[in-house]
Amino acid sequence: MTTQTLDRVAEGRPVTPTQEPVRTARIPMRRIVGVELRKSFDTRAGLWLLASVGLASVLTSGAVIAWAPDDDFTYSTFTTTIAFPMSVILPIIAALSVTAEWTQRSGLTTFTIVPHRGRIMLGKALALVSVALPATAAAFVVGAGGNVVGSWISGNETVWDQDLAAVPYLLLSLALALMMGLVCGTLIRNSAGAIVAFFVFSFVISPLLGFLAMTQDWFRDVQPWVDLDYQLTALLRGSFDSEQWSQLAATSGLWLLLPLVVGLWTLVRSEVK
Repeated sequence: MTTQTLDRVAEGRPVTPTQEPVRTARIPMRRIVGVELRKSFDTRAGLWLLASVGLASVLTSGAVIAWAPDDDFTYSTFTTTIAFPMSVILPIIAALSVTAEWTQRSGLTTFTIVPHRGRIMLGKALALVSVALPATAAAFVVGAGGNVVGSWISGNETVWDQDLAAVPYLLLSLALALMMGLVCGTLIRNSAGAIVAFFVFSFVISPLLGFLAMTQDWFRDVQPWVDLDYQLTALLRGSFDSEQWSQLAATSGLWLLLPLVVGLWTLVRSEVK
């Protein structure tokens, strides 16, 4: 105690604390993004899924060389073909990164350190979307290698029919695919259920919408406005006009934004055990 405090006690006057309460600094978003990015790949499943992205790229290039006609040995053929397995594997990583907080019981630690669950989910989204950058680079690099090898095997001239203008389209396609996995994980919060939901969307709902467009004339013009997988495939071809951007916004709002809002609303109110 100081001399002034002792004098107040001796005189019977109340002692008022002069020390300010300790305030902890808010964890910056860049640290949350870094932690969530590391958590997505420091598990055995995440590590193998990341390795499978590179393996699938090489195997896909080999499949194109083995079975595609020689006339299809072009740079765009290899890059777009490589993007298809990536658009399946990367969303699974995204779904597992969300469901791990519940299935692996790490949510108590995560939400104790950062009580605002919205910041955690924003950090997860930013971390996962950033994965699309190296994935896009890998698609173009491996695609270039496959194009050179395929042309050498076939004896045809190497066709470089894709330039830097295609990069943002492929990047956006992979980023939206990652967001689809994030949406499934946020809505269901169970690893098996989220993965099954993503597969149902990709391999059941989207093919049914495509089949409906092929058999029903009235739905053919509606499909671009309601089929997200149709728009993700169109992004790989690039060169969107204003109507296509509107269609992409509509399908993204229907399949990504609206379910994500519902998922976040339930997520912030659910009990973490």
